[in-house]
Amino acid sequence: VIGVTFRFLDSTESTQNISDAKQLADSLGIQHVVYDAVELFRTTVIDYFISEYFLGRTPVPCTICNVELKWKLLHDLAIEMGCDKIATGHYAQIEQYKNTFFIKKGIDEEKDQSFFLWGLSQTILSKMILPLGKYTKSEIRELAQRFGYQHIANKKDSVGLCFCKGDYRDFLKKECGENCVEKGNFIDEAGRFLGKHEGYPFYTVGQRRGLIFLNRAVYVKEIRKDSNQVVLAPQSSLFKDSFFIEKSNFFSCEKLNSAKNLIVKIRYRKQATPCKLIFSDEKQDRFFRLRRRDA
Repeated sequence: VIGVTFRFLDSTESTQNISDAKQLADSLGIQHVVYDAVELFRTTVIDYFISEYFLGRTPVPCTICNVELKWKLLHDLAIEMGCDKIATGHYAQIEQYKNTFFIKKGIDEEKDQSFFLWGLSQTILSKMILPLGKYTKSEIRELAQRFGYQHIANKKDSVGLCFCKGDYRDFLKKECGENCVEKGNFIDEAGRFLGKHEGYPFYTVGQRRGLIFLNRAVYVKEIRKDSNQVVLAPQSSLFKDSFFIEKSNFFSCEKLNSAKNLIVKIRYRKQATPCKLIFSDEKQDRFFRLRRRDA
């Protein structure tokens, strides 16, 4: 067994995490490797995070980090060091059906991380071990205490983004400059002017707080980057019964197309909604349409 710690950030916290991991590896009597991936993390995750906001979209950096960086690096390291399997502390499970491997939800509904692993290849899935998937976070803490790892057992849960601890807007200004984007207009669905905003990258669809006072509840319905406009509307205007998805990773499109019991989650920790899957005629290899089952 070989322990691996990735150095993604040049920070005091990152240094401390490496030190903690080394002490744990020493106590277990296993080899410990530190892999410096600061530049890769910047170009793969942070640059993506910034560019998505400037494209008027909301990024999902944890998915990009897992699919495009972390697991690929682990896989390559495993080959280089002659390791047959890869294990991490993700709260998810792997299930094999015939010759195909699938990501399955972890037992702990509050900590389930299967949502972030959707893009992994069969090559990587076949080598994965996820030992925490059958436990709750509290059970893992109890195990750590029982084995004498008090420091690990009492560590606070990691929340938010590792590279952006506060408001992402402050992070964008720090990275791109205070005047990286001009102020623009809030408008309603009919195009009427409602007020001024700080710049379209500083808003996300569905946002309610930090807008303008209109004596009624409004939400961000749409972001128009070309005109630097943010459309505000009542919550009911945000409801949709279908949408298109891309960058999918279905292992059996034929079975999914005929399946009757599909669910969709549009955000981490949001409710699972029954749906129907419809293949697009124009771009079957990339685009799929999801509809609410009763729509």
